[in-house]
Amino acid sequence: MKIGITCYPTYGGSGVVATELGKELAGRGHQVHFISYALPFRLDGFRENIFFHEVELPDYPLFEVDLYSLSLTSKMVDVVLYDDLDILHVHYAIPHATSAWNAKQILNEQGRDIKIITTLHGTDITLIGLDPTLLPLVRFSIEKSDGVTAVSRYLREKTLTNFNLEREIEVIPNFVNTELWKRGDSEHLRKRFAPNGEPVLIHASNFRPVKRVTDVVRVFAQVRESIPVKLVMVGDGPDRAEAERLCRELGFCDDVHFLGKQSGLVELFSAADLFIMPSQSESFGLSALEAMSCGLPVLSNSVGGLSELNLHGTTGYISEIADIDRMARYAIDLLKDNRRYKRFSDAARERAVSQFSAKDIVPAYEEFYERVLAQESVSQPATSL
Repeated sequence: MKIGITCYPTYGGSGVVATELGKELAGRGHQVHFISYALPFRLDGFRENIFFHEVELPDYPLFEVDLYSLSLTSKMVDVVLYDDLDILHVHYAIPHATSAWNAKQILNEQGRDIKIITTLHGTDITLIGLDPTLLPLVRFSIEKSDGVTAVSRYLREKTLTNFNLEREIEVIPNFVNTELWKRGDSEHLRKRFAPNGEPVLIHASNFRPVKRVTDVVRVFAQVRESIPVKLVMVGDGPDRAEAERLCRELGFCDDVHFLGKQSGLVELFSAADLFIMPSQSESFGLSALEAMSCGLPVLSNSVGGLSELNLHGTTGYISEIADIDRMARYAIDLLKDNRRYKRFSDAARERAVSQFSAKDIVPAYEEFYERVLAQESVSQPATSL
């Protein structure tokens, strides 16, 4: 099968899932063509069956706004025609699903049909897609996709409700290659972060407001009042400066390591003990799954699809948003009880392997592709938006 994948190439869950899916599909013999404005950050090194097509933006003084969605449409048309794709699989509704639909219309005029699959990831539905200026376009793009998937049951229900839709949306959860994402020997890193053998808390995100990264710092502040502990912060974004300022204000900068964006997360997770995710909204929580696959219990909030991943009292603990005190108590309880910690760590790894392994989830995408290819294309609209 020849599959075109479009995603945001930056440090974020939707781009990570799309890239990892493409890598897994290529490993299973499919031909995968990534179409984006930059190389996805997890697409490192040469890989058999993977091709990259860069979307170039026109440089013309008349245009005062970004024409990425139009340039993306044009590139999609070219790749479908000249590489004979079977499917365009777009991740994140805006603007990828719209660009794919426009490409489909151009191709139809040339007697060439292409199936469009849209995977919804979260803020494209719960935040950006609800903007009144975009909502009609998002609804239209979802309705006109030949197949739609969501990464959690929560996101499927939010999509159907927010956009008043009645169409089928397949739930295919995020996944992790559990053969690669597993605890390894990171003793050298652990000694760097915690030279006296202290437990290590870790957080990884894009440091946007929805991730509530200052809550991570506040939880850490309370934990370190009870036990010696270190904190590792992985990622970058608009709230990093505020988190660093808070560390300085509270007077424990030497105990917190801000590493910025990193690609070696397996090694970093292997050097840590607890993963903290106090997000305000998460449709799934991919970084939490990756941490669980490395045997880290997760402390998260009771939002979105996280409860479908992190089992309270089994793989970690779930708190209410902004309940710093409770999250800190959970962390202290786990770190002070070695037997309980070991039980939670084993359960986190087992859940990742048994429920969210790439070897089980990627075939679900393949089966979905086959079903979409076998059906008639969604009928073309007779009316405008």
